[in-house]
Amino acid sequence: MQLVDTHVHINFDVFQDDIEAIAERWRAAEVAHLVHSCVEPSEFPTIRAIADRFPELKFSVGLHPLDADKWSETTITEIRDFAMSDPRVVALGEMGLDFFKAENREHQYLVLRQQLDLAVALDLPVIIHCRDAAPEFRQVLLEYQAEAKKLRGVMHCWSGNPEETQWFLDLGFYISFSGVVTFKNAKPIKESARIVPDDRLLIETDCPFLAPVPKRGKRNEPAFVRYVAEYLADLREASIETLAKQTTANACRLFQFAL
Repeated sequence: MQLVDTHVHINFDVFQDDIEAIAERWRAAEVAHLVHSCVEPSEFPTIRAIADRFPELKFSVGLHPLDADKWSETTITEIRDFAMSDPRVVALGEMGLDFFKAENREHQYLVLRQQLDLAVALDLPVIIHCRDAAPEFRQVLLEYQAEAKKLRGVMHCWSGNPEETQWFLDLGFYISFSGVVTFKNAKPIKESARIVPDDRLLIETDCPFLAPVPKRGKRNEPAFVRYVAEYLADLREASIETLAKQTTANACRLFQFAL
């Protein structure tokens, strides 16, 4: 059995003292590949250095919506150059919209659209962060669709309700669930997890955040993606082996890497 954790942040300081032990644990948990997300382009050299140490790591480059104020005239060139500099770059992101406490909505739109345009130009999938902004992000994607601009990607750490989930499935996106789906009060997310087709489902940790039950409250790490997989398998009335095979194949298809 092989698993893919499609969203990690192991460049964070909280991992640096025991990263080799963390890698041993993810390998013991049968995590065959990891996709390391990028919050801002300045992280890219560090992420690439981690990938040099762990060959199962692929990665992305992009600017998170909560860091949109760090955007400058040269940022898109930075992202393009980094994306083209290493074949292990399998996506752009994470990018998106976060309107939870935002006072910079228009700027977030500008930053998002420039990154989406680059993804179209480079034919790379996008990793999307979307918080309290599902209708607005859907509208952006519909505009791209109307202009015949082909976008593909994943709604990461998804917390939307079934109606919102269906919107993004209809637009061709994958849906990735994190440890949040294991939380007791996450009823809408559990309902969403039941309706995602087998060929559009992904799993992730978003570590070091959001550790799944039974590790909730602890530092999250890639090995814990197995708990997410086990929970989803039970929720979807499938075996863990079947769910692992499906989600691993989906990750390989979206991010275009081979096991």
